Amino acid sequence: MPVKIFMGLLVSLTALFLRPGCAIAEIELLVSAASSLTDSFKEIGKVYEEKNPGVTVRFNFAATGSLLQQIEQGAPVDIFASADQQSMDKAEKGSFVLPVSRTNFVGNSLVLITPENMKGVKGLADLQSAQVQKISMGNPSSVPAGRYTKAALEKQGVWGALAPKCVMGISVKQALEYVMRGEVEAAFVFGSDAAVAKERVRVVTEIPTVTSIVYPVAVVTGSMKQEGALAFIDYLQGAEAQAIFVKYSFKKI
Repeated sequence: MPVKIFMGLLVSLTALFLRPGCAIAEIELLVSAASSLTDSFKEIGKVYEEKNPGVTVRFNFAATGSLLQQIEQGAPVDIFASADQQSMDKAEKGSFVLPVSRTNFVGNSLVLITPENMKGVKGLADLQSAQVQKISMGNPSSVPAGRYTKAALEKQGVWGALAPKCVMGISVKQALEYVMRGEVEAAFVFGSDAAVAKERVRVVTEIPTVTSIVYPVAVVTGSMKQEGALAFIDYLQGAEAQAIFVKYSFKKI
């Protein structure tokens, strides 16, 4: 049976099984998701639970690289939502996710931010000035936002000059927190993160990325709740969830 037909039948049957009003056994889904999805996923999880009695959605938020390591080490996860394709490619290559379940569900942007009251930084060129001593970003070795940032700065020809000023965070959320606490003069974060903290940070400019920022999601191979996981992934692509993503400044794909 062709993959698309199989997926369609499975998701349809799962949706029927989980529709409101049906007498179903309780199910708990554990979703390991990139930290930048924290606010949007929490709201989506609540709405999904309301519409699907008996279903509980729990989240584990962290840097994508850390989440993948947990899954590789056998963490009991049902769904993996990554902030980049590279991490999901690695998960798929290692047979840690089901390739047939993998799908892209939302996009994002990369922005340069400063503390709200700092007006001197107006673009990348200003980051090389003496007034900017520290710049926070996610660690490129484990944080997708950091990889997007490093690649973008390399393409702009300024990575060599800015790298010594960079303070590497364990997640994009930590890079944002450094700015909110005034511990750095600037940071590179996702547009959705900046939007959540819009009263405390100032978006200087959007940074063109070498590759588009697109989030993939997939069912973890070891999950014992694959039908329920597929139903949740299907919901992420629907109009209701997509509207919530837009509310948090994610981009439709």
